[in-house]
Amino acid sequence: MAHKQNENEQVPVLSQQLLLSVVEELKLPLLQVARQAEQGQLSGQANLGLMRSTAEAALRLLDNYALGVRLALEPAPLATEAVSVSSVLYDTGQQLDALAKNYGVDLELNIAGRFGPVLAHRQGLQAALTSLGAALIEALPAQEGTQLKLHLATHRSRYGIVAGLYADTRQLSFEALQRGRELQRRSRQPLLSLTHTSGAGVFVADTILHAMNLSLRPSRHHNLYGLGTVLQSNNQLHLV
Repeated sequence: MAHKQNENEQVPVLSQQLLLSVVEELKLPLLQVARQAEQGQLSGQANLGLMRSTAEAALRLLDNYALGVRLALEPAPLATEAVSVSSVLYDTGQQLDALAKNYGVDLELNIAGRFGPVLAHRQGLQAALTSLGAALIEALPAQEGTQLKLHLATHRSRYGIVAGLYADTRQLSFEALQRGRELQRRSRQPLLSLTHTSGAGVFVADTILHAMNLSLRPSRHHNLYGLGTVLQSNNQLHLV
């Protein structure tokens, strides 16, 4: 009980740090919307689809940040349900589709095998993967020599069922993630080796997964590098 209380005492500090990252992250899409509106006004041909997808991505980041804070403050264990990982990844891809097209990034769903359901907080899991995916979509174009393709994938490991997002860049590493966590309090660009933005989506995903007693960690999928989380199947949970 004392451990839970100590964790809750840390939430306001952590949420303030994350809020600063979110604020920094929102500056770019809001600036893009303003510039797109200005150009449309001058030319008489506003790209409403682009403006809409940009605004929706910014709003989704805010929603996911708020969800992460609410889950972290929840005093009782989170309500969980049997969740299909492939279904969550598919829905995540649907939410990221418009943003990916804006950045010229192809999304590919890659389900390596057939898996039973896992026990998880579905809304939290999808919010974490969507936030992570948005951050990686924005980061990929800045990675020289990297294919503009993001894989939404799942596979089985010795620890459980892994769900994550992968690309052919080595910058998605343990060192980059740990360094980013350490620099989050002091730098506007804590994931500089990966992205020129604040990387808020990565830290929002980190916060949501932590509230679900899960962790964001580097992962490999075939020859790709990525970030993901390990989930336990219903059978594994019953055997423990």
